[in-house]
Amino acid sequence: MFGMQNKTTEQEKSTRLKKLWADPSLRKKTVALFLIVMAALLIYPKLAPVINQISLIGAEDPEPKPTPVQATIVTESQVSDEIRANGTIRALQNINLSSEGSGIVTGIYFEEGSEVERGDLLVKINDTELQAELRRAEFSLQLMRETEKRQQQLFEGGGVSQEEYDAVLNQLNILESEVDLIQSQIDKTEIRAPFDGRVGLRYVDEGSYISPNTQIATLQNMSQMNIDFSVPERYAPRVNPGNQVSFTIQGVDSTFAGEVYAVEPRIDTRTRTLQIRARTDNENGMLRPGGFADINLTLGSFDNTLLVPSIALIPRSRSYSVLVYSGGVAEERPVETGVRTSNMVQISSGLAPGDTVLTTGLLQVQPGMPVELTQIEMPANPDYRAIQ
Repeated sequence: MFGMQNKTTEQEKSTRLKKLWADPSLRKKTVALFLIVMAALLIYPKLAPVINQISLIGAEDPEPKPTPVQATIVTESQVSDEIRANGTIRALQNINLSSEGSGIVTGIYFEEGSEVERGDLLVKINDTELQAELRRAEFSLQLMRETEKRQQQLFEGGGVSQEEYDAVLNQLNILESEVDLIQSQIDKTEIRAPFDGRVGLRYVDEGSYISPNTQIATLQNMSQMNIDFSVPERYAPRVNPGNQVSFTIQGVDSTFAGEVYAVEPRIDTRTRTLQIRARTDNENGMLRPGGFADINLTLGSFDNTLLVPSIALIPRSRSYSVLVYSGGVAEERPVETGVRTSNMVQISSGLAPGDTVLTTGLLQVQPGMPVELTQIEMPANPDYRAIQ
């Protein structure tokens, strides 16, 4: 009897569940509840840390530990404002030896690569015909001089008129001019050194026929060297004769010094650069024309300048700031910057000598946070070069 009653109760429950499940709205609510429960079970592991943090809100924060950082001491230094540029080395004087006239080479009087002095005869061209013309003109000139002397005596004694004497004197002057003309043509057959220097390789031999277009050799005065280079036009107001330059050349470890002595007065419209020429001594002969020079042009120098490492700067929207160690905490100070070196930057305002500027931990440290100095550096070399 009791078993039949339980069976009836289960049938009634089943019937009621079927009727409830047949209701569409109830079925939707049941499915939605099931999905919400499943989603909660899946998301809970990810939300657990957030829930734990929220539960800690309002609780008393423990005292933060100091952040370990490194720093540098700000000292007064000297910095040079410089521009990097590439240039070409040129001889103080440089020419291609050539002849003013044409003819056969009859003599070569120099050794390749040798030193010559101004006025030395280097090459001689055949002048046989000119020498013959010169002798004939000199004979005629000598005869005319004697004639002029006799005519002058007659003129002084009243034997000839002024007109007759002037005609003879005019012939004398013409012959003298002819002799000078022939002599100048002979001089053109002699190629002489116009200045002291070193002769290069020769490209003619005795017996060669040369003309004004024939290159005989090069002659270069290398006692001093010119260095030609250019800088962007924005530096034009700051470049003047007297600016110092230092440069290096390939294959030599030494650094050479020079001085700007000439500046092109106009800007090159094609490259928008200013052409500059510096000069340096070449007593040891290590500099050669045509060489490549890596140049530092000094625009000025600053004494008692405050420098900090570039990594200490914190960029802001339109300025920079640094973190300074003050009483165990980090203090932010806005600064104004000037010239830069390879790894340092000039501070024109915002710092004072002796300040301790943080150089590490800048992303973790916030103003007012306690910090612990693990290493303090002080610049060993007070002389820096600002390269632009």
